[in-house]
Amino acid sequence: MKNKLKLMIGLVIMAATLNVSAQNKTLKNTDMNNLKEGKNEVIFRSQGVNLAGNLYLPPGFDTTKKYETIVFAGPFNQVKEQMAAVYGEKLTAKGYVYLSFDHFGYGDSEGIPRNAELVGLKVEGIRNAISFLRTLPFVDREQLFGIGGCAGSQHITIVAASDTRLKAYATVSGMMSNYFYGQLPKEVFMPMLTAANEARQRQYETGKVEYYDALGYDNFPEELKANNEGYDYYMTARAGKETYPNYTNHTIKTLVEDNLSCNTLVYTPHLFNPYLGIIGENTLPKEGEQPTPLHTGPLTTTFYDAVTLENKELFVIKNASHVDLYDQEEFVNQAVDKIDEFFKKSVK
Repeated sequence: MKNKLKLMIGLVIMAATLNVSAQNKTLKNTDMNNLKEGKNEVIFRSQGVNLAGNLYLPPGFDTTKKYETIVFAGPFNQVKEQMAAVYGEKLTAKGYVYLSFDHFGYGDSEGIPRNAELVGLKVEGIRNAISFLRTLPFVDREQLFGIGGCAGSQHITIVAASDTRLKAYATVSGMMSNYFYGQLPKEVFMPMLTAANEARQRQYETGKVEYYDALGYDNFPEELKANNEGYDYYMTARAGKETYPNYTNHTIKTLVEDNLSCNTLVYTPHLFNPYLGIIGENTLPKEGEQPTPLHTGPLTTTFYDAVTLENKELFVIKNASHVDLYDQEEFVNQAVDKIDEFFKKSVK
């Protein structure tokens, strides 16, 4: 009986080992012959699930060469086909290898709950994306960089403060400080926090995850749609569900609880790698102008001022808004040129 039990345990262990080995072989993309310049669909592991990514490779890609490489962390609730794809195409044209991916529970990636805008999940995804990239023989380990867009700027900053594998990083339209805890009056914020806490209680009791329209666009007033750049981006064919079916403006109701861990200002004394902050000029309130939710520039400038590094730069793109830097070619080209310049001089 004991021998039979040992045999069964041995077979289980062997099967598990073979499965992991085969899986890792696939995930590490050891068959370099299948890779081509442009976009390649890849899968890598994070927190026990498969994350789906797009690996962009530069013109004339050669597996025997070593390339500067970038990992991209996208804005709130976005999938890899939105802002990430725009920057991927332009940065590979400059010679970079570039990885964008769907975070845990997003888009083509596995993971439950779905569309959970949670800091820990996203930070772990970035760390494992870096690990995956470093398994590729054509990635130059000494020239690996990060970019964060909007809320992804918070996540890439947390990684950059504690991961020496990143040699420099940039943020674009960065939401760098804590929006709920830092920007909203207490009388506005507390009911939101209470609602999140009660949603957690119901989730515990019923097992059902509750979602809500975090951007407030489901019943957006018709008269405001034409002049709201967020609505124009997320809720029309420009970059919404009509064009990218994996996208949704809904996320879990417990989001507000998690937001406290997004205060990247606490990381500024600990940054050790060069930092570039990019914002649009129109995100900064003019003198005497009443700030609006689209005046996100101070979230980056406040962070930038607190960074103690000498090797830091702030780049303000004239006439650009927050969302302009997601996909408007005139402004994206300027951002990409500056990122390329900054990364190249950071590793000299």
